[in-house]
Amino acid sequence: MPEQERQEPQPMTSIITLPRRTLLVLCGTAGSGKSTFARTIVARHAHLGLYSTSIVSSDQCRALVCDDESNQNVNRDTFDLFHFIIHKRMLQNVFTIADSTALQAEARRRLLGLVERNHYTACLLLFDIPPALCVERDQQRARSVGSSVITYHAGLFQQVLRDAPHEGWHQLHILNEEQAAVTLEILSAE
Repeated sequence: MPEQERQEPQPMTSIITLPRRTLLVLCGTAGSGKSTFARTIVARHAHLGLYSTSIVSSDQCRALVCDDESNQNVNRDTFDLFHFIIHKRMLQNVFTIADSTALQAEARRRLLGLVERNHYTACLLLFDIPPALCVERDQQRARSVGSSVITYHAGLFQQVLRDAPHEGWHQLHILNEEQAAVTLEILSAE
């Protein structure tokens, strides 16, 4: 990993400054707003060279593998593709957003490994959204995962809040339901 000072998690500020060679990892339960946030950030920052292709989504990778983004039976192939695409984007020196739940420690370690091998900056954005709101949002989606999955995710997320500060992220930010308006400042040169 690039030699940079590691940070403790901070409540979300309105501006996050990141180098172009950054992997922005979104972490949170289903229904916490990660994918919506990613699309909004890309739209808001198109003038900085962010495109819809800046987002590497595990759901999209799952759909590419089997035409069904909810098919959990293809997770191994899905995440092989997910990490392959992220790695190839890093070889092109482009800003990349990893959109998955990232609730498992091994999933975050694997992403940090890619960051280290490619000399990127690692930024983890934690979506600390109340489970009841996630369930409400989930019920409004075409592809619902259900309240039991969100409850399970919420338990995993509490462990992430304890573990993430010790995992080696260059930047760590917490986003709650009141702090959804975030601006990225992407530096053109490191």
